[in-house]
Amino acid sequence: MYIILSRQTDELRVRKIREGTVIDHIHAGRALEVLKILNVTGREDKPVSLVMNVSSKKMGKKDIVKLEERELSIEEIDKISLIAPNASINIIRNYDVFRKENVKLPRILKSVLVCANRSCITNSEREHVKSTFYVESETPPQLRCYYCQRLMEEQDLFRQL
Repeated sequence: MYIILSRQTDELRVRKIREGTVIDHIHAGRALEVLKILNVTGREDKPVSLVMNVSSKKMGKKDIVKLEERELSIEEIDKISLIAPNASINIIRNYDVFRKENVKLPRILKSVLVCANRSCITNSEREHVKSTFYVESETPPQLRCYYCQRLMEEQDLFRQL
């Protein structure tokens, strides 16, 4: 982790990364959940920078995660959108932003979560049905299972992520 506190301005700065992903505008206090979603434990051989509860003009306070030498999959971005709907994903190549995307919760989520209804067909070992959820609300997140119609709310989502 590369965090530098400047004595002149008392400004917190994190060093630029050469290649990888920067997840910015995470709700303050949720960066650890983002790391959990991405299966980042701290035992990986690639550097990870984590900044929590820093000032943000846009959000008041925010968290930032920098993953060196790693780009996120669509499925990972979809999971992040459930807990950090205002996040932005910056793909960094050769120290420059190659691509920037604002996280957007898709209208339909497939194979990202497990239905909280244990009787749902998607939870059956005999059936090979992938879970499908329709997004009914983004804030707070509410998802409805396509198969059993169970409404999953934020607390159901956090238990899985």
